[in-house]
Amino acid sequence: MKELFDLSGKVALVTGATHGLGMAMAKALAKSGATLIVNGHTPAKMEKALEEYAADGIEAHGYLFDVTNEKEVDEKLSEIEGKFGTVDILVNNAGMIQRTPAMEMEVADFAKVVNMDLVSPFLMSKRVAKGMKEKGGGKIINICSMMSELGRNTVSGYAAAKGGLKMLTRNLATEWAKYNIQVNGIGPGYFATEQTAPIRVDGHPFNDFIINRTPAGRWGDPEDLQGTMVFLASQASNFVNGQIVYVDGGILASIGKPHGEE
Repeated sequence: MKELFDLSGKVALVTGATHGLGMAMAKALAKSGATLIVNGHTPAKMEKALEEYAADGIEAHGYLFDVTNEKEVDEKLSEIEGKFGTVDILVNNAGMIQRTPAMEMEVADFAKVVNMDLVSPFLMSKRVAKGMKEKGGGKIINICSMMSELGRNTVSGYAAAKGGLKMLTRNLATEWAKYNIQVNGIGPGYFATEQTAPIRVDGHPFNDFIINRTPAGRWGDPEDLQGTMVFLASQASNFVNGQIVYVDGGILASIGKPHGEE
């Protein structure tokens, strides 16, 4: 059974993996044997990230490029392929969110969010899939969101993009399954990261909301995503296609509980 989850000899590219959940998922791929390529956009963040990977015993190869720029994507992918070979596993993790009420949001800002969260996964997948087709297969994993299923105040651009990403995942899976390319998604719930640290304190309204809303009764730990990531990247998921796995502690399965209910 261990061989089903072994990624030795595979080349994995994770976009936006210089911090947070992207880094946690990237580490899982590397520790399962994959050669890890990390994409980022900021030199300082990349330098710090590579130091963190190294401290964890992982040799990560960093590449700086804008995943929304088709020319940059093509140039850097050609460079990566020339050095490491075909990308076997692509994780479209890079993303952004802008919290602005819909009536106040500029169209340009809405388009910027959609471009990053929806257009860039299409661009990256299209570019990488060509090599996967020639090689005889591959894995594409799109990082969706609970907003792929739910609406929430002030995130119209993000929700529209993540809803679109869910359907892009299913459509690409439909088109590319014949090439032995599995396209699936992961939808994280609310996780304990540096970004959420200021609100993860007892008595904070949003912290109380998450604890009360999540059947598991806690925030997710970034490591909670690692098993799902390895599964979708490995042979174990060879007949899994077009699925979104929500790693959310049960939020989407529940309507929540009244405050104080056991």
